[in-house]
Amino acid sequence: MRYMATYDFMETIRNTNQWMGASAQALASYPAFAMFPNPALNWMAAWGEVTERAFSRMVMKPDWNIPPFVGSNGQDRLVSEVVEVSKDFGDLLHFKVQGRTQPKRRVLLVAPMSGHYATLLRSTVISLLPDCDVYITDWHNARDIPVSAGKFDVEDYTLYLVEFMKHLGPKTHVIAVCQPAPLTLAATAYLAEEDPSAQPSTLTLIGGPIDPDAAPTEVTDFGHSVTMGQLQELMIQRVGFKHAGVGRKVYPGLLQLSSFISMNSETHTDAFKNQITRVAKGEAHEHDKHNKFYDEYLAVMDMPAEFYLSTVDRIFKNGEIAKNVFTVKGKRVDIGKITTVAVKTVEGSKDDISAPGQCIAALALLTGLPDEKKASHLEEGAGHFGIFAGRSWRDNIRPLVLDFIDDHEEATPPGYRKKKAANNNKAA
Repeated sequence: MRYMATYDFMETIRNTNQWMGASAQALASYPAFAMFPNPALNWMAAWGEVTERAFSRMVMKPDWNIPPFVGSNGQDRLVSEVVEVSKDFGDLLHFKVQGRTQPKRRVLLVAPMSGHYATLLRSTVISLLPDCDVYITDWHNARDIPVSAGKFDVEDYTLYLVEFMKHLGPKTHVIAVCQPAPLTLAATAYLAEEDPSAQPSTLTLIGGPIDPDAAPTEVTDFGHSVTMGQLQELMIQRVGFKHAGVGRKVYPGLLQLSSFISMNSETHTDAFKNQITRVAKGEAHEHDKHNKFYDEYLAVMDMPAEFYLSTVDRIFKNGEIAKNVFTVKGKRVDIGKITTVAVKTVEGSKDDISAPGQCIAALALLTGLPDEKKASHLEEGAGHFGIFAGRSWRDNIRPLVLDFIDDHEEATPPGYRKKKAANNNKAA
């Protein structure tokens, strides 16, 4: 009950701040005050607008809202979301392009379960849709999942990926972004031994902590500086009474968000000060750069406690993937069993979440994979977000990933990019 009270107290604080923002905006915009112009009221209304918007977004799952794009024949292609596989803790979501007849690369985007919704990869999805048939793992907010659904830890996550890969079949190209990279590698190795015919054609790992100790960051330092008992006591709470998952142990999204913001508190403070100024001057608008970023950044979800704790313990503290000793249901998953799936790693030189060296460590674990099926890329000047959703992704990384997919595609359908004579991006 103590943890339920703590969870509800955090939600109460969030709700109060949202109410204060809305009240300040309404009060400062009261029509009668227009008879006595006062600049202070404009600033009060601006503060209220920005504050109300920020705190309301924290409990709101963003819409995918995928815009139509122009097809090769000049016609608009509308995109709809279709649930292919529905499960308690996450769905396999398909972005179905209406009117598309030519086959495209079948791509599975594995989204992180790290505090944000899968919509964090919305721009990644949009960039891939003209050239790919895109699927994504759409994880659910743990506070909305009844306790009767059971636990969900790193092994369950891995088995979800195995099921999704089996559903899509062998001619699938998997792209794992950030946190799920090590578990996606494990899922592929699991299939290599249990059901080789269901393995994907290629696997691209972007900015993931395959070996967190290869290049320490604040994230890895934190993982080693606290005990599992401290994490469980300080970070884990029970979902409050107003949600379907009442009583479920979770790592709350609001707690995760406070950690995100504290890592770059000055940057975020300046961003909100500047936005309040723009609103007061009438220079801001609904879809400006600030709102576009923070509407997504502030939208957080709770993680199942078992998943959060097992990730810290088994991936970061004990390095089970890095040491190739990860197990699922008591059976070791040998990454060396991967012999046919082409694997590429992507890192950003300025990534402060998964620093360069953490992701490329995957290639050394692939002892059974020929060198010609291994590739890596280090994007100079790119931070963590940039390597999968920013300019670096759009201008450089996305074309390289599509080339890598085509270089290892068995039968290239019409409309694919021209195959390269040689892979200039091979790993050493």
